[in-house]
Amino acid sequence: MIPLRDAVQSRNYPIVNTIIISLNVLLFLVEKAQGPELQRFILTYGLVPARYSMPEISAHFSMGQQILSFFSFMFLHGGFWHLLGNMWTLYIFGDNVEDRLGPLRYIFFYLLCGWASGLFHLVLNWQSPIPTIGASGAIAGVMGAYFLLHPRAKILALIPIFFIPFFAEIPAFVYLGIWFILQFLSAAGSHGQTTGIAWWAHVGGFISGMLLLKILLKLPDMGITKHVRPATAKKRSSRIRVIPPQKKGADSHLYGTVDITPTEAASGTRKLVNLPWGFGKRMIRVKIPPGVKEGTVLRLAGLGKPTGDGKQGDFFLKIHIHAW
Repeated sequence: MIPLRDAVQSRNYPIVNTIIISLNVLLFLVEKAQGPELQRFILTYGLVPARYSMPEISAHFSMGQQILSFFSFMFLHGGFWHLLGNMWTLYIFGDNVEDRLGPLRYIFFYLLCGWASGLFHLVLNWQSPIPTIGASGAIAGVMGAYFLLHPRAKILALIPIFFIPFFAEIPAFVYLGIWFILQFLSAAGSHGQTTGIAWWAHVGGFISGMLLLKILLKLPDMGITKHVRPATAKKRSSRIRVIPPQKKGADSHLYGTVDITPTEAASGTRKLVNLPWGFGKRMIRVKIPPGVKEGTVLRLAGLGKPTGDGKQGDFFLKIHIHAW
């Protein structure tokens, strides 16, 4: 399953998440510039368990290099597709976690998840001479946090079935739960790192992400977060929305709620609303006029359920304004 997007909108621009993605891309370019020295570069800045378990190997590295590799490994990647897959996943899930934690706590959260995933891998592959690189462990921590924060959020996923692309909206707790089980089974069924994938780092990162989220949420927001929030608050929300309509009794009318920002309420906006319709979905254009208030209801004629006399009910869309 390949995640394409999630249904939870972040209220603030994910500055830290964007910086992390940019830094990963930049260091990937640095890797590619190494040429014939690439292998030495990976051995120096990747996480190699044997460097810590075998004195004859650790003697070739300084204390600074030994400490640095515990963090540098999570910013390196083995190839373009490795980088793309990791950064896409971080892009989808990271903004919501940063939105909840704030930028400063999110920095510590991400680095600690990556460090914990590396430690998990190190302990369970104590004498492995194979270097481990990639942000997968840290991103697994982000996914673990998302699992707790938004378990019922919808994840639009691409599921290839016999080379035929199939799209489905899956609850986050199902998608992430399946992902974690697959990582655990792969880790339990592997010996060391024979597959070239640090499965135990993924498992350790996911578990660490859930634990660290619980701990960090008990800590108060840093002062910097209160100053940054107004500057990073989004002035406009996503244009495309999926709104599950509700029905009241035997009424042929349907009811739903759309979230908008104060800026959109004042100036007006247009949304593409994706309504579940039978076994599929129906895309409609909704114009929200300027000056709407909290609780304003828009009547969309003919978009409800069929009535007994061959007519259609209406769809009533309630405006909810987020004080972002």
